[in-house]
Amino acid sequence: MSESATFRIEQTADRWTFIDPAGARFVSVGVAHADETNLMYPHNLDLWRQRYGSKPAWLRNGLEADLRAWGFTTISATEEIVAGRALAAAGGPVDIAHSSGWPTPDYLMAQLPHCVPLRPLEIESWNGFPAYRDVESANFVEYCDYVARRHVLPHAANPLLLGYFLTDAPRWQGHPSGAGFTGAESPDRLHELAEAYYRTITTAIRRYDPHHLILGDRYGLVAGMPEPVLAAAAAYVDAWSVQVFTGADTSRLRQALETFDALHERTGKPILIADTGNWCATPTSPHRASDIPDQRSRAAHYIRTISAYASRPWLLGWHWCGYLENPTRGVGMKNPNDEPYLDFVEPVTEFNQATTAALGHGMPAERQ
Repeated sequence: MSESATFRIEQTADRWTFIDPAGARFVSVGVAHADETNLMYPHNLDLWRQRYGSKPAWLRNGLEADLRAWGFTTISATEEIVAGRALAAAGGPVDIAHSSGWPTPDYLMAQLPHCVPLRPLEIESWNGFPAYRDVESANFVEYCDYVARRHVLPHAANPLLLGYFLTDAPRWQGHPSGAGFTGAESPDRLHELAEAYYRTITTAIRRYDPHHLILGDRYGLVAGMPEPVLAAAAAYVDAWSVQVFTGADTSRLRQALETFDALHERTGKPILIADTGNWCATPTSPHRASDIPDQRSRAAHYIRTISAYASRPWLLGWHWCGYLENPTRGVGMKNPNDEPYLDFVEPVTEFNQATTAALGHGMPAERQ
C-alpha cells in the first residue's frame, strides 16, 4: 500500500486537517469505548440476541448505523470500563478496570474509519497495578516487535485505518499506586526513558507498516503531560492525542485551551481530542451525577466545548466518550436498552453535521 492510499495529515491555508485516501479533508468525529458486550449483561442479553446476535450484525445495524446517522465519522479506541464501579466513579486506579478493546480481526470488519490502540506500556493512570518496564532493554525491543507483528501488520493494507494510538493516559510521574520509573524524577532521565520508549515502539510499527499515522499516547490533563516526555515524543508522532473532561465549569475549558494552544505553538503539531465527554445521573446509573443535570444540558455542553476546540486551527477532530451506557461506566449516548437519549443525540447530530460541513469533508463512502 502506498502512502497516498492512507489517511494523512496536512496543514492547509486555514487549519490542520486529516486528508482521506481520496484526497478530501476528513474531520474525525469519533466515538470511544464502543463494545458489544455492553449489550450482553443479564439485563439486556435477550435484547442482544433478538436484535443483533453477532458482532458483524451489531457493527452494521447498530454502531455504524448510529454513528453515520448522528454525524460521527470514526470508531475510536474501544477499551471499556468493565469493573471497579465505585473507584471508577471517583477517578481512582482500579485492578482489571478496562477491557483490552476489540481483537484485531474485528477492526478489519469495520466500515468506518477507525483508530487502533496498541498498549505497549501499561502505565495508565487508572491502572492499579502499572508495569514500569525497562524501556531501554532488549526485552522491550522484542516485546514491541511482537506488538507490531500482532496488531500492526494486519492493518498495513487497511484503507480505513486512521492511525495507531499507544498508551492510554500514561502516568510518567507520580502514579497513585506509588510505582514509577527509577530515576524519573530527573528531567534529563525522564527524557531518556521517554525517548527510548517512543523510538522503540515507533521503529517496530514502521517495520511492518511504513505509511499509517502514529497518533501517539492519549495524554490526559489529569494524568499529566511532562515536558521532557513531550520533547522526546515530538520526533516520533504525527500528531498529539489528548483527553480532557471539562464539566460545566468553564475555567477547566479555558485551562485546556491554554494548554493545547501552548503545545501546538511550541511543537508545531496538530492535536486530536482523542477522548472527551460529560455525564449526568440516569435512572440506571445514579452514581454518575455531575454538575451537568440532564441529557439536554449534556448536549448543550457538548456543543459549547466542541465549538471552542473547533475554533482552533490545530484541531483534527474529537472523539466522544462513550457509546452505550453500561453499569460501571454509567455514561453513553444510548441507555442499557439500546435506546438513544434523544435529548442528547438530536442536538448533537445537528451540530456534528453542520460543523463537519464547515470544517471539511467528514464521511467517506462505505467500503465495498
